[in-house]
This record gives sequence, structure tokens and C-alpha cells, in this order.
Amino acid sequence: MKHLLPTIALFSLFCLNAQHQTNVDFTRCKARIEPMPSEKAISGRIAYEFNVLKDIDSLFLDAKNMTFSAVTLNDTLVDYSYDGKRISIFKKFQKGDSDTLRCTYKVRPKQAVYFSGWNDSIEGNEQIWTQGQGKYTSHWLPSFDDMEEKVAFDITINAAAPLQVIANGKLTEKAFRNSETLDWSFDMQKPMSSYLLAFVIGNYKKQELTSQSGIPIKNYYYEQDSLRVESTYRYTKEIFDFLEKEIGFPYPWQNYKQIPVHDFLYAGMENTTATIFSDGYVIDSTAFIDKNYVNVNAHELAHQWFGNLVTEKDGNHHWLHEGFATYYAQLVEKEIFGEDHYYWKLYNSFIQLKNGIDRGEGQNLIDPKASSLIFYEKGAWALFMLRNQIGDKAFTKGMLSYLEKYQFKNVTVADFLKEMESASKVDLSGFRKEWLESTGIPLEKAKKQLRTNSRSLDRLFTIVEEQQKSQSNAIGYLNHWNASNSIHLKKYLLANYYAFLPEEIYAKAFESDTVPIRQALLLGRDLPKFLDQEKLESFLEDDSYVTKENILFRLWQNFPQDRPKYLDATKDIVGLPNKNLRIVWLTLAMLSDNYKGRKTKDYFDELSSYTSPKYNFEIRQGAFFYLKEAFGLNTESLISLVKASNHHSWQFKKFARDLLKELLKDFDYKTRLKKLATEIDTKELRYLKTELNKE
Repeated sequence: MKHLLPTIALFSLFCLNAQHQTNVDFTRCKARIEPMPSEKAISGRIAYEFNVLKDIDSLFLDAKNMTFSAVTLNDTLVDYSYDGKRISIFKKFQKGDSDTLRCTYKVRPKQAVYFSGWNDSIEGNEQIWTQGQGKYTSHWLPSFDDMEEKVAFDITINAAAPLQVIANGKLTEKAFRNSETLDWSFDMQKPMSSYLLAFVIGNYKKQELTSQSGIPIKNYYYEQDSLRVESTYRYTKEIFDFLEKEIGFPYPWQNYKQIPVHDFLYAGMENTTATIFSDGYVIDSTAFIDKNYVNVNAHELAHQWFGNLVTEKDGNHHWLHEGFATYYAQLVEKEIFGEDHYYWKLYNSFIQLKNGIDRGEGQNLIDPKASSLIFYEKGAWALFMLRNQIGDKAFTKGMLSYLEKYQFKNVTVADFLKEMESASKVDLSGFRKEWLESTGIPLEKAKKQLRTNSRSLDRLFTIVEEQQKSQSNAIGYLNHWNASNSIHLKKYLLANYYAFLPEEIYAKAFESDTVPIRQALLLGRDLPKFLDQEKLESFLEDDSYVTKENILFRLWQNFPQDRPKYLDATKDIVGLPNKNLRIVWLTLAMLSDNYKGRKTKDYFDELSSYTSPKYNFEIRQGAFFYLKEAFGLNTESLISLVKASNHHSWQFKKFARDLLKELLKDFDYKTRLKKLATEIDTKELRYLKTELNKE
């Protein structure tokens, strides 16, 4: 129940809104969570143990849009106030008190918890998963939006018996509550910020590994993806072992788990001990060269130290999370794929940063509103340059000291630099100005470092200098090609200088057995003028779905008399997780005269079916695009598009809304959409009705 607040209590609440609860130390939370999928709701009970550090008269928990049925302090009902965002307890607490606050509540989360497979078109792949980064865990669990409040969370989750439950920490017990549901109990030994709380419920199998240091690693997958486990999680143990050794601080948690989910908002999220990632990264071996999980795998694992063990004080120090995870993920790729791969990755981000600066879009690394490019790529560059400035030994020593001193605590950029200065005996004020406070980067200094570290990049810069000196493109490309064994340099030449390269280079690229070089060749010049039909057809045999997609379209376009042959050769290939090849194949099959005409409707129905929410939004986006460009959308696809305009992924939502706006410019589509708006009265129509009402 709610109570009116006296004036002094209102003043206390205002103060609490503006500051961290420094006078209370919340140490442990025991939570029992029962998701109710049919209602898309959660009921729960929590018990927070806390110590009072100084006499106070109130404390609070962040809790969004919840209904509380009981609130007790040390098992006695206590007065509280709730404003829909925060529950506040008003009582005189004395220094030295150790108390337990319990709450029973129910909530229909507006965000942070995502339900699929119940009462919708995704039935058969039931899932519930969370995404709490930012200040979102308080949408399903009374907790703390402030990252500075670190608590050891033990959570018990109830779910239907056939489903698996994965959450932070170690599974300590799995017991039937009744004949239909199980309680899954997880223990966290160490404290963490509540934005890192997470759980996943779904149909999963798991692969179990053990790190060199003895940490259990559990990689989850859908049963139908059993043949994709190796290629999806390739190098996982090597990544784990490398990071432990490179960082020097032992992995700080009880175990590590990775779980793919449907329509995740990002590539991955580093919840403590439990990374959730997009099932768009669940791949087969052929897809590995085109799109793999290695970088995301390494990035999210690095966050277990940088972000989870040691957490930023606030957004001004976000570099300490994303820049560090990006840097260590790049080191992982260096270990796995080699130095040339590593330095070209740095070069590519260097170009992105330079282009941004040239457009006037530079930002500094201590700007809490900086872009992902700044926090991730500029952040990684800053660490790369710092290590080169102070040396490997001092860098490693300083990083270890930083982690040891601030483990399970919150930090600032100044805290990190202080440890690095202590380890290196170097004044880093100049580094701070150049890399952290400046909206640009020292371009020449960065370029010089790349030239020093990478022969192939030094050769690229030499090529550019030769062009500038000769004021033409008549330079020795072939000599540079022959003198280098860098795949990345050759890809770059093919992609950026294709109009000037001699025929010998194209012949060498074609004869290469390296897929990335042949891919770059495909994306370059007008190949039918250079390669005959038989040579072009050989690309269909390359182990790359991207290559197969590109060459299928080129062959279909340039040799119309042989379209049936090419379609027959690729009819059973699906492609990447986004079904890139299958969607293109269906489109080309329908556009081909006299190609299995009786199946045209089947092909259209299949392509249209991929707009359904049961498919990953990348698949849906591809299907919407080709339907709109070539055939038009049927009623089912239009309904799916309308619903997509309110999708939880902002990227896909934007795509759907932009497409709807475009369709509404067409009289026929507008008429059909108006009719749908009167026939379907659901919240999914919210955006469409807004657009229609603009008239």
C-alpha cells in the first residue's frame, strides 16, 4: 500500500534521486522469479541483506511499474512509498545495523524482458531472455540503476519442466516445484552491478568445456543446430585461455556460459558469467569465413574483467569498458588469425576515425555521449598506443595492479591512469590530452606506429606516396603484389585500385586458392570482360556463401540462356544465418522465364513466409526488401511489416517504419494498409495509425 510522505521525507527522497546510497551497503540479494509467459509478466520475491554505514532515515530500490503486495523489514511490515519508478522505505536506520528488506511484487516489463513463442507465430521456439545494460534490470527486479551498488545475487527461477534455465552464477539446485515446473537455483559468490543480471529460458542443449585453469565453460545451442556447434564456438577455449594469460588476472567468476537467443538487440551482451548473443552468429563451417562469432566471443569474455569485475563509476568513464574489451578482442584475433589481420583491423578503424574527424564528427573518449566508434575503436587505439609508449612490461604490470586494486569496485579513468603511471614511471598527462580529451587523434603518430609494426601497411603507404609523387596511377602494382604475401593488402588493392591494376594481377587473384582474395576480385571490375563464362562459374565452388550469392547473381544476369543451370546448381543452399543465398535464389527463380513455372507460387509463398516473426529479423529484412523490389507484399507480409514497426530492435524497427512510409506513398498499398488498420485492433498498429492520421 502507498502512504503520503511528510515534507521531510519528500526532501530526503529528492536527495536520494540525486546521489548514490553511500550510507547503505547492500551485500546480498536472494530472489525468486516466476515468469508468466502467457501474460508476459513476472512475479517475484526478493530479500536484500544490507548494512547501515551511517545514521539515515530512508533507503530505496529502483523498480519500474511494479505492483507490491508485501514489503517487510526484518520480517515486519514497514511503511513505504512507491511512485512507479522507485520504492522508498522510511525508517530511522542506525549505523551498524544489519537488516533484511523483503518485497513481493508483480510486473509486466515494458522493456528488459523479452518473451517469444507463447501465443504468437514463434510457437515451438519458446524463449524468455533479458537485456539489462543501462538502467533496465529494474524493469523486472527491484534493484539499482546506479552501477556503483554492487551486490551478490542468488536467484531462483521457475519454468516449465522441458525448458532450460540459464542465469548468472553456478546452478546449485534444480528441483520440481510441482509436476509441471522446475525451480532452478543459481549462486553468485561475488558482487556485481545489477545491470549485469540476466537469465534465459528456452529449449537448449549444451557443449561443456573446461579452461586450462579449470573454469567450466558451457556453450548452449538449439537442438537443430548440433552440427553448427563446433563452427559457432570455434576457438572458445583458446580465447578463454589466452585472455587469462594475457590479462594476468585469473577469471574472477565461478563459470562461463554463452547462450544464443532469437532477435537479440545487439551482437552480444556480457552479463556476469552468462553472455547472451544473437543466434544470427550460429553458423556452419562454410559460413565461418564470411561471418563468425570469434570477435564477439572474445569481446564479451573480455568484459568479464573490464566492466564486470571492475566497473565504471558512470558514463564519463565508459572507455574503461568498451575500449578495453575491443582492445583485448583484437589481441585475441591477433593470436588466432595472425599479426597481419590484427594490424589491418587497426588500420580499418584508423580510416573510420580519420573520416569522422574530416567530417567534423570527432569526439573525445571521456564524453558520455560519444558514439560506439569512439568508445570501441578509438578506445582500443588509445590502449594500443599507450602500450607502445610505456612498453609491454609496464603495461601488463599496470593492468594487473588496476584489476587487483579495484576488483569488485567502481573506477574512473584517473584511477586507471594512476596505476599505469605508477607501473611505468611515465607522466601520462600528454597521453590523456592526445587520446582521451582530444576530439581527434594524432594521425601521423598513429600512422607511423602502423608502418613500424606492419610490413604490408608500410607497403600500402608506400603505394599511396608513389601515386602522389607520380601524380598518376602508373606505378608498379604488380611488383608490390608479388613482393607481399599479405592477403589484406591484396584484398585492398583489388577493392580500391581495380580500375588501374594490370591483367596479371587479376589472373593471379583468380588462380588464388584464398577465398577472401577471390571475393575481392568478384567485387571489383567488370569480370565478364576479363574472365570467360567457365572461369566465372568456378566461383560457385568457393567455400563462401557471400561468394556464391554474388556469383549466382552475376551469372544469372550475364548468361540468361543458362539461368536454369545456375539455379539448379544452387537450389539446395540456404547460406548464412540470414538465408542470404536462399532469398536471392527464390527471387531469381521467380524472375526467370520458364523456370519451373508450376512452383512459382510455392517460391513466392516461401519468400513471403520469411517475413514472419518466427524468423530472425535479418532474414525478415531481406525478404521484405526483395518482395518490395520485385513482387509486392501479400496481406500476411503487410501484417508482419506493420507489427515489425514496433519491434524491440531499433534497427529493424527503423527499417520497417521507413518501408511503411514508402509504401504509403503508393495508392494501392495505402488502400490495403488502411483496410488492415480497421481490421486489426492491436498495439502493433500504433505506428501505422500515427502515419495514417498525419493526412
